[in-house]
Amino acid sequence: MTTSYPKSVLLRENGPREGFQALAAVHPTETKLELIDALAQTGVRSIEVTSFVRADRIPQLADAEELVARLTPRTGVRYTALYLNERGLERALASTTLEVGGFFLLAASEAFLKHNQNRTLDQALAELATMAELFAARNLPFEQLMISTCFGDEYQGRIECEAVLAIVAQAFQRLNGALPAEVTFADTTGWGNPEAVRRLISEFRSRHPGVEPGLHLHDTRGTGMANVLSGLQCGVERFDASVAGLGGCPFAPGAAGNVPTEDVAFLCEELGIHTGVNLEKYIHCATLAEKLVGVPLPGKLKQGGLLKVRS
Repeated sequence: MTTSYPKSVLLRENGPREGFQALAAVHPTETKLELIDALAQTGVRSIEVTSFVRADRIPQLADAEELVARLTPRTGVRYTALYLNERGLERALASTTLEVGGFFLLAASEAFLKHNQNRTLDQALAELATMAELFAARNLPFEQLMISTCFGDEYQGRIECEAVLAIVAQAFQRLNGALPAEVTFADTTGWGNPEAVRRLISEFRSRHPGVEPGLHLHDTRGTGMANVLSGLQCGVERFDASVAGLGGCPFAPGAAGNVPTEDVAFLCEELGIHTGVNLEKYIHCATLAEKLVGVPLPGKLKQGGLLKVRS
């Protein structure tokens, strides 16, 4: 296999949103703001700070409006928030601090889609077309189409590459040429492996060369970092990650958090791939995250530290 590492990567920090949403305890807004502000000083360029969802489904994020109103802007840092429908988009657009782009979430597992968003694939595809029209009317670039459970889940078992690409094809057909800048493939429930990542990214690139692939990888079964490496070997330049591995998915019981941001950054820097983040500051943030949430977090770099030679 020919290895074609990218020269640089964009690491999107998801910990403040995906991390806190997975916790059983509801943490105060001040705790979230403390972590976000520390992350904003690491050199990371994108931080997903919250999600505009129903408070009765995810009470940990009921403070979304208050949190974004109290953010301290930092030069060079883009603050984003997740939304899943038109109502969530309107809530995001009401903020003067967030940078909002077009985003839509599908799932390769229709059973997961039904459980997570209470809609069938056909219903979700119809909503995709409607949301794309709304993006255009709002002059929002359609930045990201995410496909969750793209390697499988406990409802439908393993999902093969061709099935995922068939959903991408259906989505693109509904969009009538108004394609997203990126399709993000999410291993929501930890069914992915390096070969499956390589196959999916390679096939997607060959069929849709004008759209960038991204990866959103969970480390549920310990394959997360191996899957990152596989993505890097395929030239993927965009990765979602979470400080110290904080997080999980409230609709996927047992799912671990995203791969730890600082661990991914360390791997990239060791391979000569520029990330722009300060690893010492990120280790501080990982330690801070563990302290703030009060539970051990799985990130490795905060435990092992940077490479040093004893004097």
